[in-house]
Amino acid sequence: MEHAAPPAWVMLAYLISGVFFILALRGLSSPATSQRGNRFGMAGMLIAVVTTLVTHDVASLPEILGAIAIGGGIGWVTARKIAMTDMPQLVAAFHSLVGMAAVLVAAAAFLNPEAFGINGADGLINPVSRVEMGLGIAIGAITFSGSVIAFLKLAGKMSGAPILLPLRHVINLGTLAAILGLIAYFTIDQSPWIFWTITALAFLIGFLLIIPIGGADMPVVVSMLNSYSGWAAAAMGFTLHNTAMIITGALVGSSGAILSYIMCKAMNRSFISVIAGGFGAEAAATGGAAKEQRPWKRGSAEDAAYMMQQAESVIIVPGYGMAVAQAQHILREMADVLKKQGVSVKYAIHPVAGRMPGHMNVLLAEAQVPYDEVFELEDINSEFAQTDVAFIIGANDVVNPAAKTDKTSPIYGMPVFDVDKAKTVFFIKRSMGGVGYAGVDNDVFYMDQTMMLLADAKKMCEDIVKALGSGH
Repeated sequence: MEHAAPPAWVMLAYLISGVFFILALRGLSSPATSQRGNRFGMAGMLIAVVTTLVTHDVASLPEILGAIAIGGGIGWVTARKIAMTDMPQLVAAFHSLVGMAAVLVAAAAFLNPEAFGINGADGLINPVSRVEMGLGIAIGAITFSGSVIAFLKLAGKMSGAPILLPLRHVINLGTLAAILGLIAYFTIDQSPWIFWTITALAFLIGFLLIIPIGGADMPVVVSMLNSYSGWAAAAMGFTLHNTAMIITGALVGSSGAILSYIMCKAMNRSFISVIAGGFGAEAAATGGAAKEQRPWKRGSAEDAAYMMQQAESVIIVPGYGMAVAQAQHILREMADVLKKQGVSVKYAIHPVAGRMPGHMNVLLAEAQVPYDEVFELEDINSEFAQTDVAFIIGANDVVNPAAKTDKTSPIYGMPVFDVDKAKTVFFIKRSMGGVGYAGVDNDVFYMDQTMMLLADAKKMCEDIVKALGSGH
């Protein structure tokens, strides 16, 4: 059965939606233009959905509208209720849904190929369509199970430490080879057992690929799974002969892959080593509680207020602890007070701070922190040696000098902020008992110029603002 070519206006509509998706990605590259980028993405998706509904007899209009209402309602409620601290696991959960959607579409196409127009003259599924279907269901299943594990780790329902299986690399490579071999065999034999074996192995390998990856690598994992979901959608677009799905999937897949590569480069990590679970492989042995009892100094909100009032420059380093405490608004208020008193205030953002790419940028944008005060690692790291105060709020691994000095550390080689070069360091964390997401103790806690501010980040910043206002 040959699939008829779509009318010219349909191709034009899909092209326009693709252009809108490109403009959306461009807009999302900066917090200043992110809202406009979201609008472009919504417009592009609306055009693609309406075009598909008009040109395909997929179901009755009430059924389609009902499905859209249910899905849109769930998305609306979730977006309104979700806290920024839960955004990374929400993204992982949404990626899992995209992966499962690809699996379900591939299964529907396999079970009813006539409806998709992928049958050949002999009544069997076209070999090319079988390849597309096999790749789509494999990538989709990997995305689903991998995203579920990422969600569980991000939500704290599963240990963030690497879970290392014996011979894991041999198992992973063997499973991947089996999947590729079965997809190749599927082109000459479309027996159901082949299709469902590919599906089962893909679900398994998604699980096996993510559990060995340590928590400090979660931002890269989220970005990587985003890429996988895009490629799954693109593969299904070929099966469905849907240009919009191909364009959208390719854009998401390539942008996610590029972002993952950029983040790995920023962490001085090999992309292959990350997805193979190499980063953090020794963390299970070295991580955990602080290594030893060492002397440290405790500071107060009054101490921090006084020192920052006397300073010429303050660099704030936010981390996941700020997100957990929802302290971004009071932090901006603290910075505003300092700026009114003539202090230079800047924010230093590490590429993997938080639990997903851009997590800290989104939080600071939500608090209306001026974009020109926010700097990436490579643009501000040299300034710590000249700054008076480094104010660390809820960060740990991204300021840990063990990344530069301890070759046995699971974060060794990752570029970190040189906060140890600042004249004074204030470090907000809940207690001395905890360690960062990578499970590594931090020498900065015990430096002579460091004062530990042990409290909830939001409460501590509120107390500092009060002290600044009272003239301490």
